[in-house]
Amino acid sequence: MFKAANLAFGHGIANARDEAIVLTQHALKLPRHTFPAALKVTAPDATRVLALFERRISERKPAAYLTREAWLGDQKFYVDERVIVPRSYIAELLLEHDHPLLPPPGKVRTALDLCTGSGCLAILLAKRYRKARIDATDISPEALAVTAINVKRHRLNHRVKYLISNIFSNITRRRYDLIISNPPYVRGAVMRRLPREYRREPALALAAGEDGLDILRVILANAAKHLHPGGVLVVECGHARTLIERTWPQLPFFWVETSGGDDCVFVLTREELPSYQRVLTGIETNRQRKRGT
Repeated sequence: MFKAANLAFGHGIANARDEAIVLTQHALKLPRHTFPAALKVTAPDATRVLALFERRISERKPAAYLTREAWLGDQKFYVDERVIVPRSYIAELLLEHDHPLLPPPGKVRTALDLCTGSGCLAILLAKRYRKARIDATDISPEALAVTAINVKRHRLNHRVKYLISNIFSNITRRRYDLIISNPPYVRGAVMRRLPREYRREPALALAAGEDGLDILRVILANAAKHLHPGGVLVVECGHARTLIERTWPQLPFFWVETSGGDDCVFVLTREELPSYQRVLTGIETNRQRKRGT
């Protein structure tokens, strides 16, 4: 049914079969990671499952919006249309025990999740760095309302603080040991041809100008002054390694191997980050490339 309807996937679920399983589990109230080889269902059970399938086809909503939940590893989060569906390669790093590219727990007392959306990465930060204070920022009040739900459900109100901020605008005096961000990075041309499932998500959380680097420019220009000495910046950027390295050839990006490849997440230390003027140079380089000069 899903294949015949030409549905689009990629919101944490990669194919029709897995999405059908997730929706069936939800309709029948089965545990998330349990699906028996043989399953007896009553007629009302079957009706509930098929009704959910029909909604998936007719409304073209990602499964997470129908079930009101999304998972990163074994952690469950509430989601609705006020936020994008959580799917982050940074989550892989945070969920991996002692990942070598992240600071060890004893080295992180303060951390920041920029463009937090549902708050999922901020919560994973808090669970990894159990003695750290976590700030989570977003430009969208609607998104932060979802963050609040998740922070409360994970019982982290005492350590995760969320606030409205356009990137760093409302945290001008704060410094951190670790900053992570999965910001908007979708290029203008891609935004214009997104499948309906992706257009169900807030455009504000996806679009980042014609080349997809508008938000990244602001992050790179300002991150150094918000990091303590030795602090680390981790950013997810889609599969944009080639474009980013061409735009900022002077920066020593370290690209992390994830399940999505080695072109999705980079790491920079405070000492490797550029000054604001050097980021402006990257902007000018990009403009010159567009003009063919």
